[in-house]
Amino acid sequence: MQTLTLGSTPITVPALGIGTWAWGDRFFWSYGNDYDDGQLRDAFKAAVQAGINFFDTAEIYGFGESERLLGQFLQEIDQPVYIATKYFPLPWRFNAGFVADALTASLKRLQLPTVDLYQVHWPFDFFMGQPTLMDALADEVQQGRVKAVGVSNYSAEQLKQAQELLAKRDVPLAVNQVQYSLLARQIEQNGVMSTARDLGITILAYSPLAQGLLTGKYATDTDTKPLGARRIDPRFSPKGLAKLDPVVAALRDIAQSNDRTPAQVALNWLVAQGNVVPIPGAKNAQQAQQNAGALGWQLNESDRQRLAEVTQDWA
Repeated sequence: MQTLTLGSTPITVPALGIGTWAWGDRFFWSYGNDYDDGQLRDAFKAAVQAGINFFDTAEIYGFGESERLLGQFLQEIDQPVYIATKYFPLPWRFNAGFVADALTASLKRLQLPTVDLYQVHWPFDFFMGQPTLMDALADEVQQGRVKAVGVSNYSAEQLKQAQELLAKRDVPLAVNQVQYSLLARQIEQNGVMSTARDLGITILAYSPLAQGLLTGKYATDTDTKPLGARRIDPRFSPKGLAKLDPVVAALRDIAQSNDRTPAQVALNWLVAQGNVVPIPGAKNAQQAQQNAGALGWQLNESDRQRLAEVTQDWA
């Protein structure tokens, strides 16, 4: 199993994880209608059995339901699993006590005494401010309830500030979780990726399959329609899919020559960038197993370059 260490922490996880935004989310992902707890349980177990034992969640996913489901599933196995969750900086959370309270609630839902990675979901300041927030996170590391600290959706400058504030408390900044895929390559140009590399911070790539657009499932030559809120996303419109056709064609071609799926090719491309851990979603066992198939092999340089060129408009 390919692995990657999170920043300069001692935490080493598979080079690919599972994002659980869809676990318990009824609005965007239609949880309860298109899939249920049983399928999510199967996805969890299939991922762990395949060696993908790193799961990312958040208190806001399904308003806590994602954490609750993950907590239930954790009780049903006797294997090591790495858990990352996130704190949402709501406006009325204006002092360090709110961080402690939010973490307490997350740990209760997860049925865990400590969490491997605790991240700030968005770089909002509001009334608390980054110094107070980072101090509160460092306190939790020193108290043993958090093993590593991360951020999410931070710009290059915000990343530097967070790293400097945590360094004053001798706590390394482990990750920056950002949107990154073949159809969302902005971090390659806006300084986020280069800054993360310079500071020794790992990139966790959320939406690495662009909410399904990179699976080959949605294209002008298929009749598959997206579910949930994706139905109003212009990227899934006929015009959006037409723009995507060259990308899907390249993914399908490369997948066929490597005996893989388009999704596995798209994920493998991300892993090949280095210092990146994609966290695709999985709503059933088949999706979890397919995700795992993105590891254990490598795209050749020609294929990587072809994908980079065909997605240049998204860079």
